[in-house]
Amino acid sequence: MNINRSYFAEKLRFEDTPFGHGYHMPAEWEKHDAIWLSWPYNLDSFPQIEEVEKTYITIIKAICESEMVNLLVKDEMMQAEVIKMLAKSKITLKRIRFHLGDYADVWFRDYGPTFLVDESRKKLAMVNWMFNAWGEKYPELINDNRIPSFMNEDLNLKCFKPDLILEGGSIDVNGNGTVLTTEQCLLNKNRNPGISKNEIEAYLREYLGITKVIWLNQGIVGDDTDGHVDDIARFASPTTVFCAYEQDREDENYSMLKENYEILNSEVDQDGNRLKVIKLPMPGFIGRNGRLPASYANFYIGNESVLVPVFEHDNDQTALKIIQEIFPNRRVVGINCIELVQGLGTIHCISLQQPSIKQ
Repeated sequence: MNINRSYFAEKLRFEDTPFGHGYHMPAEWEKHDAIWLSWPYNLDSFPQIEEVEKTYITIIKAICESEMVNLLVKDEMMQAEVIKMLAKSKITLKRIRFHLGDYADVWFRDYGPTFLVDESRKKLAMVNWMFNAWGEKYPELINDNRIPSFMNEDLNLKCFKPDLILEGGSIDVNGNGTVLTTEQCLLNKNRNPGISKNEIEAYLREYLGITKVIWLNQGIVGDDTDGHVDDIARFASPTTVFCAYEQDREDENYSMLKENYEILNSEVDQDGNRLKVIKLPMPGFIGRNGRLPASYANFYIGNESVLVPVFEHDNDQTALKIIQEIFPNRRVVGINCIELVQGLGTIHCISLQQPSIKQ
């Protein structure tokens, strides 16, 4: 749906928004200065914490040569242990910047800010959304709502604070004016009760600098975030979208993913261009005590590489090949996420890109 700015001006009457200042959210494939991560320690999320630490080391090693790694750690003791692990893997500390601070868990994509750029003035800004731990499912994690303010003590960016609960994993943009999201998440009563779909769209326009919203319906089974889009559909170019697709008609994800695929095939971007929709296979049922939200769509697009979660499944290589064909100038790296997904998320969920300002 294309958004009518006059509706926003008449009904919500915001005066100080990123849209009004010339900011927008860039696409993930645009150049980054850094990636933000939080070091894992929560045993409730990751019983096999040593294996998850190894996954983090693999991620950092794959990304640090092309962008700085900003790494949150709880204290100096944790920092010292991480430094030992990095040194053992021959990762240069020149590419790592540690930040000591209090945080509950690693889901940086969701509690972190949304970075914005104003290319004409070479400025960076951030949106500090409200975070309520995915509909107050995890009260012990709500304090991670403080992380954007903690980050901005160092970054000192212009910061916009909308009165809206939103997680970064619930949106994906093409950088030219279109955003993907899901009704299951953004219209959920456990996020912003009393706010209409039209009002949500107005917020998205004003705080992301977009003019078109593509609404998908549901996310995958096992996703405790209520249908985050970064497990089901991701822009790969302004008009190219990866869409998670389940081939097995008996699989419980089949019908909702097929519906999302059909929606995308009927959609256009902000300028009326048809989308090129590429099916991305699913890794089937992954889980020990119930289904986990395992999806190849939860990848991270770095400056020189694309980090893709893999799950020791027959479809791993197929997914890597499909993604590599769309990103020929980036190295596609499969990261084993069998233990990371036990915490109900993988690579995109734990990471946040900080865009560069083009010079």
